[in-house]
Amino acid sequence: MNFDSPFYLFCFLPVLMLLHALLRGTRARNVLLLICGLIFYSFGSLNGLVLLLVSALVNWLFGLGLMGRRGRRPLLILGVAANLLFLAAYKYLDFLLAGIAGIFSSVWESAGLVAPVGISFFTFRSISYLVDTYRDSSAGSKNFPRLLLYISFFPQLMAGPITRFSDFAPQLNERERGAEVTAQGLRRLIIGLGKKLLLSAAMGDIADAVFTFGGADIRLAWLGAIAYTLQIYFDFSGYSDMAIGMGRVFGFITPENFDYPYLSASVTEFWRRWHISLSSWFRDYLYIPLGGNRKGKYRTALNKFIVFTLCGLWHGANWTFILWGAWHGIFSALESLKIINTGRLRESCAGRTVGHIYTLLVVCLGFVMFRAASVGEGFAMLSAMFSGFDITPAGTVLLRRLINGESVTMLVLAIISALPLGRRLYAHVENSAAACWITPALCLALFVLCLFRLAAGGFSPFIYFQF
Repeated sequence: MNFDSPFYLFCFLPVLMLLHALLRGTRARNVLLLICGLIFYSFGSLNGLVLLLVSALVNWLFGLGLMGRRGRRPLLILGVAANLLFLAAYKYLDFLLAGIAGIFSSVWESAGLVAPVGISFFTFRSISYLVDTYRDSSAGSKNFPRLLLYISFFPQLMAGPITRFSDFAPQLNERERGAEVTAQGLRRLIIGLGKKLLLSAAMGDIADAVFTFGGADIRLAWLGAIAYTLQIYFDFSGYSDMAIGMGRVFGFITPENFDYPYLSASVTEFWRRWHISLSSWFRDYLYIPLGGNRKGKYRTALNKFIVFTLCGLWHGANWTFILWGAWHGIFSALESLKIINTGRLRESCAGRTVGHIYTLLVVCLGFVMFRAASVGEGFAMLSAMFSGFDITPAGTVLLRRLINGESVTMLVLAIISALPLGRRLYAHVENSAAACWITPALCLALFVLCLFRLAAGGFSPFIYFQF
C-alpha cells in the first residue's frame, strides 16, 4: 500500500484516525496501531508479513537473553549475525550466486527468494534494538507486542526513518494528543504528499525519459542528472515528511530525516543532512565500533570508506549502488585527510561557494550511477555529461519535448523548494495574525493540487521502497 494511493488517503488513514480518536486509553490505541500496521504490511505480501513476524519474534527472544547477566556478548554476536544472514539471504543471495557463476564461467539459477518490502529498514531497526539492549539492559522489553509495534509501526515500516526503541518506547506509555497535534501532523503529511506527487513526479518524468533514451548527449545527460538529483530528494524527503506527519497524527514524535542537504559545502556535511537516521545508524553501530576517529587519520579515512561502501551495498545488490557508496567514501576520506580541505573553504564567502559547487557536483555525479540500471549505463551517462557533443536530431526532439513551460516551472519550483526559503516563509506566515486561516488554506490548496495529480493517473512507488 502506497501512502499516496487513493485507497490509503481516503479509506485506510481516515478509518484508522476515526478509530484511534474513539478509543480511550493508550494501551487500546497501541493495540489498534499494531493491528493496522500488520494489515498495512500484509497488502504488500502475506509471505512478507510472516517473515516480519518471525524476525520480530526472534529478535525479541534474543533481547530477552541480552537482558540477562551471562553469555551476553556471544548472544549479541549471534543475534546480529542472524539478522544479517536474514538480510543477505533475501537481498543479496542472487547477487552472490551470479558473482560466483561469473568467476567460474558457469550458469547460475536464481534462488527465487523475494525480499519483503522494507527489509533493510526493519532489519536495521532490529539490530539497533539488540545492540542497545546489550549496552543497557533497561533498553530492552519483555513485552513482545511493544517490540512488534516498534518494528511494524506503519509510518516508518517501509522506508524509515530508522528510530531507536529507546526513543519510541516511552511514547507507547504517554504521548501528546489534541486537535492542534493532529493538525500539525496533517499539515506535514500534505507537504510530503506535495513533494512526492508534484515535484518528485515532475522531475521523475524528465529523468526517466533521459535515462531510458539510450543515446543522451551532453545537454540531455546534464538535464537527466539534475532532474534525478531533485527527484530522489523530493521522493525520499516527501516520504519522511509523510511518516513524520502520520506519526504526529497519532501522537508520536519522529526525528527529522533531512535538513536541506543540497545546502552542504562538503560531502561530510551532506551526510549530516541527508537520510540522517541512516547516517546516524552507520555512525553508531559500524563507524564507532570500527574505531571511529580514535586510531589515527589514516584509519579514520579507511573507516569512512568502509562505512560508505557498505552503505551503498545496503541500498541494493547491484554494483551501481556499491560504486555510489565507494564514490562518497572516497571523497569523505579525502576530506578527512584534509586533501580536500573543506574547512579552509568555509573561511570566506567565495570559498564556501566553491564548497557548495564541489559538493553538488559530487552528489549529482554519484546519483547518476545510483540511478543507472547497470554500471555500463552509468558510465555511459557520465561520459555523455562531459564529452557528449554528438548532437543528434532524436536528442534534440526529446529535449524540446522535455523543455516546455510546465517542466521549466516545476524545475524552478523544485530548486527553490530544495532551499530553506519555503520554511522561512512558512514560519513567517505561522507567526502572522492571519495564520489561523492562511495556513489551512495553503494546505488545502496543496492537497487539491495533489488530488489533480492523482486523478491524472500514473502510479509511481516511492524510490526507497525497493530497499
